[in-house]
Amino acid sequence: MRSEFKTSHNITIDNSSLERMEQLKYLGTTLTYQNSIQEEIKSRLKSGNVCYHSVKNLWSSSLLSKNVKININRTIILPVVLYGCETWSLTMGEKCRLRVSENRVLRRIFSPKWDNVTGEWKKLHNEELNDLNSP
Repeated sequence: MRSEFKTSHNITIDNSSLERMEQLKYLGTTLTYQNSIQEEIKSRLKSGNVCYHSVKNLWSSSLLSKNVKININRTIILPVVLYGCETWSLTMGEKCRLRVSENRVLRRIFSPKWDNVTGEWKKLHNEELNDLNSP
């Protein structure tokens, strides 16, 4: 278990030596001494990808409606990705990474649409995905 921790140097208080940790995992969340959440978001997105791939065959199933697929996303994948997000203060780049991850799942659920005008398959734009996904 010690291998998960990165140490920098010790702090001495009342003749007791305490290790100063660069980062540690506590209750499933990666904490850093600089309060950076980049590693936590990377870890959450990785866990979300594992969940996404574990139910991957459901996305292409014609037996499930789009509403059921959306509910699967909301109940299985999003909670894994967003665990602990109440404490996050996001930068625009981190927001973008989270949005890209969500849009990837939504594009799989809503699949490309046939455009009768151009006669080609059309990938949905982000705004269209948001409109289709809103409750």
